[in-house]
Amino acid sequence: MALAGQPVLILKEGTSRTRGRSAQRNNITAARIIAEMVKTTLGPKGMDKILVDTIGDVIVTNDGATILEKMDVEHPAAKMIIEVAKTQDKSVGDGTTSAVLIAGELLAKAEELIEQKIHPSTIIAGYKKALDLALKRLGEIATEVNLTDKETLRKIVHTSLGSKSLGFGTDHVANLAIDAVLSVIKEYDGKRRADKDDIQIVKKMGKSIVESQLIKGVVIDKEVVHPGMPKRVTNAKIAIIDAPFEIEKTEFSAEIRIRDPLKIKEFLDEEARILKEMVDKVVQVGANVVFCQKGIDDAAQFFLAKAGILAVRRVKRSDMEKLEKATGGRIVTNFEDLSPKDLGEAALVEERKIGEDRMVFVEGCKNPKAVSILLRAGLERQLDEAERALNDALMNMITIVDDNRFVPGGGAVETELAQYIRENASKYSGKEQLAMLAFADALETIPKTLAENAGLDPVDIMSSLRSKHVDAGYKYGINVFTGKVDDMISLGVIEPYKVKAQALKSSFEAAAMILRIDDVVAASKKKEEKGKKESETPEFD
Repeated sequence: MALAGQPVLILKEGTSRTRGRSAQRNNITAARIIAEMVKTTLGPKGMDKILVDTIGDVIVTNDGATILEKMDVEHPAAKMIIEVAKTQDKSVGDGTTSAVLIAGELLAKAEELIEQKIHPSTIIAGYKKALDLALKRLGEIATEVNLTDKETLRKIVHTSLGSKSLGFGTDHVANLAIDAVLSVIKEYDGKRRADKDDIQIVKKMGKSIVESQLIKGVVIDKEVVHPGMPKRVTNAKIAIIDAPFEIEKTEFSAEIRIRDPLKIKEFLDEEARILKEMVDKVVQVGANVVFCQKGIDDAAQFFLAKAGILAVRRVKRSDMEKLEKATGGRIVTNFEDLSPKDLGEAALVEERKIGEDRMVFVEGCKNPKAVSILLRAGLERQLDEAERALNDALMNMITIVDDNRFVPGGGAVETELAQYIRENASKYSGKEQLAMLAFADALETIPKTLAENAGLDPVDIMSSLRSKHVDAGYKYGINVFTGKVDDMISLGVIEPYKVKAQALKSSFEAAAMILRIDDVVAASKKKEEKGKKESETPEFD
């Protein structure tokens, strides 16, 4: 900028600035590219992506959230779209690909409207009205499910797992997820809740997915501390202790001078006596299993083994909390406070060798409020993908516990909402009506993409899908296996209401945020950082 012939420097040298229409176009293009990347992964016929990181680690997945999380993206607008996927994954655990696709399509439609000289604020206002109509209609078509209706719950979880590469293990993983979540339900103020943190997933290579199991208790990835201890305890009375079975060392360096050799023995005997008292306290309250978050001294290990007590040391805090919830015991931070009522109970505590590792299983708890799933698979990549699938299944179930409504899948919901918006858009005047119709078109990207990924003609499918919704109602979607339009409810292709509602809200918010931007000011990269990166680049002969 020049003022009276004098240049006025506002921004630092090297800073780039993109304004107005050019900035909007760049942002929309970046967001659409991200949507295009995950487009082919949607649905049961979706394709997988192979991701290779900087150190050569390989991930094979079709999980939208994982693909976007692992990508190293530079563009700020693209990062916003990735935030949509992260929000969707964190709040409901599924529907990430759908949310990103709708957001990308909303921006594509907005670009067409901007070309017609419609202001971004008007587009956003129209989109908001369309969103309100969509959420209203979504609530009307949602159906409630009883948590005792395991058949319907299985269909909901199965729909979520339909696009995962689990093969013959899909049913088994679905059942594990349902049983695990139903075990950890709690009631707060008359409302049911399930917490993902109460379900521990332990991955171990070997065997097949169908040999994965639900343990009504906790798996501790540690081994019994002393070879003289029992490796199996039935009718276990469990002490959960957050205090060291050790003589505490002084905070500062201390020197003890002993002139009489007999006093050395007395000094060592006193240490052993203190440790014996600790063990006697555990025996006195009736415990036959000890889980300790801190260390266990060698002498204490000997006394515990002599008393026939199974002990595990250095247990993680999170595992201690799960033990507390599973066994009904209480974490004790002081040996003097330990009493019989603090002890947890389990039918069996046993050390087992799983693969190359030894682990302690605490199972057969009466009413566990924390459970574990031991996940098995023959390949490391398959095990990782099974964990991602299991996470989605668990989150679907947790979402249903929170809000027990479901809606049809297979693009049925998006087609119905698009139709409802078109019917009601005529009641609104002005340019906002065009934005509402654009919102309806954007929603139909889901059934179109499902058809494309299944190798079907999207034009034929969409025309028959729309006419079916007019004639027969909202339940009809795309059967990607037969290539026809079918009743999704009777096929058992159903999804949680909350997943769909969150996808609509997240995609609208991301599109609105990107449309409001008309100026991008990017600082130049630091020279030292650039030089450092160059020096880090490996050289090859």
